[in-house]
Amino acid sequence: MGSFSLMHWLVVLAIVVVLFGAGKIPRLMGDLAQGITAFRKGMKDTDQAEAPKPVETQQPKA
Repeated sequence: MGSFSLMHWLVVLAIVVVLFGAGKIPRLMGDLAQGITAFRKGMKDTDQAEAPKPVETQQPKA
């Protein structure tokens, strides 16, 4: 039950190509990349929203 050999990965790749077709795989990877990009953007927006805003102090007028 160790790691998978090269032959196991080739069989898995062949099954994926048969199920999804060669044309759908690039589109699937593009959708995955867009999802990751959207997730990162959402995390960045959340971090910026939670960050405390600096307090503005008024200086006395001379």
